[in-house]
Amino acid sequence: MNVKLSDLKRLSVINVGLEWFADELEKQGVKVVHVKWAPPIALKGDILSILKKIEGE
Repeated sequence: MNVKLSDLKRLSVINVGLEWFADELEKQGVKVVHVKWAPPIALKGDILSILKKIEGE
């Protein structure tokens, strides 16, 4: 049995950053406001190094 979120409760969502998540909610009839956001570019060296390793640089 597939249950949609909108069947359980009427939702209104403010989505920050993950556009695909907002799209999936909208497909289920959820009212969504999407805010385009990304983390600040100026990161501490250790965090930037970790992110580069994850990205394969």
